[in-house]
Order: sequence, then structure tokens, then C-alpha cells
Amino acid sequence: MDFDLTEEQRMIRKLLRDFAEGEVAPGADERDRTKVFPRDVFKKMADLNMMGLPFPEEYGGAGADSISFAIAVEELSRVCASTGISYSAHVSLGCAPLYLFGTEEQKKEYLVPLCRGETMGAFGLTEPGAGSDAGGTRTTAVKEGDEWVINGSKCFITNASYSDFLALTAVTSKEPEGPEITAFIVPTDTEGFQVIDNYIKLGLHSSNTTELVLEDVRIPHQNILGEVGHGFKQFLVTLDGGRIGIGAMAVGIAQGAYEAALQYARERTQFGQSISKFQVIQHKLADMAMNIELARNMVYKAAWLKDCGRRFTKEASICKLFASEMAMRVCDQAVQIHGGYGYMHDYRVERFFRDVKLTEIGEGTSEIQRMVIAREIGC
Repeated sequence: MDFDLTEEQRMIRKLLRDFAEGEVAPGADERDRTKVFPRDVFKKMADLNMMGLPFPEEYGGAGADSISFAIAVEELSRVCASTGISYSAHVSLGCAPLYLFGTEEQKKEYLVPLCRGETMGAFGLTEPGAGSDAGGTRTTAVKEGDEWVINGSKCFITNASYSDFLALTAVTSKEPEGPEITAFIVPTDTEGFQVIDNYIKLGLHSSNTTELVLEDVRIPHQNILGEVGHGFKQFLVTLDGGRIGIGAMAVGIAQGAYEAALQYARERTQFGQSISKFQVIQHKLADMAMNIELARNMVYKAAWLKDCGRRFTKEASICKLFASEMAMRVCDQAVQIHGGYGYMHDYRVERFFRDVKLTEIGEGTSEIQRMVIAREIGC
């Protein structure tokens, strides 16, 4: 058992740490205020060949592994969670389904430009009436000749305003045992396809979150992703990988909040000494450090299992559940250590606190993760 990162992983961590601090952090607060998507950041990441990090070089990727992807998400989220979640969704929800289930022709047409950073990746799964119950999908696709006609809507879709195409799910047949769900690749400029960006959110303000409306959207039969009727299984596999990304995002946010709290505690004086000398503050910081390290190890374990080609459904849910709930506590305590200043926008912990809540919801709520874990342990 070796807990050391490989030389390549250490290089990626250093590269992303330097990039995050030099290119992402300086504008993070301003983007949070103005709600501007960091397009320039992703262009620079594309120049560094980071947009297809865990995918083969033949498709424009960097040929790295899932642990490297987790490291990248963590380093971005440590300074700007909006950038972290946009990148995580691009890779794990936009690129991954095409790599896992696409034909060779589809990979060349769609995966390559994603890995090169020419467009952002997105995935249309959630609907107004089908969030945790993804099997309750209402969007339909009806075959007419050599085309499929899609009608319906999706909500809470990341990156869609900056995507030239995305994969989405639709019901293709209603069977007695449940709906037959199929995944389709749909160009966003197709007639009848509308992307609406008007959500007012608690946090992650510079991440793009949209609603999709499809009215008689026609796509050719060759735009089916995978096989007809296999969409439900495909997105379950996709979500397993996505949960590693959200776990890494949560670790990154928690790390950023912890570092800010530690620095503040060392500098802030009360009753004649630094508040870091008070045992109550020391215990808060010790708990933060301990739980962040535990969560990071679990994220890396899930990613390692994925890279080994082994089953990782349980571990992905564990890492996502533990990391997200841990990060929520860390950000809460980081605000508490800052006192009144922690409630003010000028201090980063206020932004971290707003941003972190999504990690307990996205890619399956905490309640869903407990259901997955219970199923995996044989309950």
C-alpha cells in the first residue's frame, strides 16, 4: 500500500496549485459579485492541456488518471468553487459519457473538441419532477423515420450556455416494468432547443446553471449515445465518476476555508494574545485538519479503484457523502472563527460557506448517497 502520489500526480498538483493561485484566485471574488463565467480561465486551462486531463491523448486528452482529475478539481475549488464545479462537470458529466459509451465516430466528432477545450461539456439529466428519482424522467424521444423527435425540459444543468452539444436522457418507450430511457447527443443550436440562464442561486455565482427546453427537437438516429434503452444504466455509471469530482470539490472548498481560518486565527488578537492560542480555537482547527485529510484519502481511494477498473460505486458514494458533509461543517466553523468578519463578503469564508452547500445536493443528495451505500452493503 503506497500513499505517495506519483511524480506525474505531484507535477499536476503543483501546476494546478500555481495556476489556481495565479490565474483563478485573483478574480474569484469579483466573479462571485458579477456572476461572470470564467471563460478566460478555461481557455488558459485548454492551453495547458487540462480540459481533457483523464482521457487518452488520441482524443485530445492528457492521458492522466482519475486521481489527477481529483487533484485538479480540489486545487481549483480551494480558491474558486464555481471554477471547480464547472471543470468537474465538464470532465465527469460532459466528456466521460462520450468516452465510455460513444462510438469511435462520436468520440472523434464530440469528445475531441471537449478535450481540446473548444467547448464546455454538459449533461442533461435532472428534470423539475425527476431529481433524485431520475427514473421519473418525463422528457420523451419519439422515432420518426431516421430521426428522433425530443420534447421536454431539464433543470439545474451546468455549463449548457457554453456547450455546443450535450448528452441528455429521454424516455423512448414505456414498459410495464418502467420507462425505457435512452441517452442522446444534442447540438445546442438545434431548432427548438432553448438554453435559459436565469437562476438566482445561493452560491457558485460564476458557475453556469441553466434550464433546457426542447420543443420538437429533431436529431438523427446516429446521435444515440450507447444503445437504445441503456440510458438509465449509463447515467448511473456516469454519476459514480461524477461523485468523485464532487467529493474532490468539497475537499478543496474545505481546504480553502481551513487555511483562511488558520491564518485569521494566527493574526487576530483578543484578550492580549492570538486567538490561535485558545484551546477552543485549536480544537476547531484540529478537527478541520483531521476531517479534511480523511475525506481526501477517501476521494483518492475511490479514484484509485476507478483507475484499477474495479467496482467503486460504494466508495464513490462514501467519498462524496463524507466529504460534502465534512466541508459543510468546516466552512461553518471557519465563519465562526472569523466571528462577525466571517459574515462579511470581504472575507473568503463567506463565499466558501455559500458555495459548499451544493456539494450535499449535486450528483445525488446526501440522502441518496446513504441509500446507495445501504444497497451496496446488502441492506
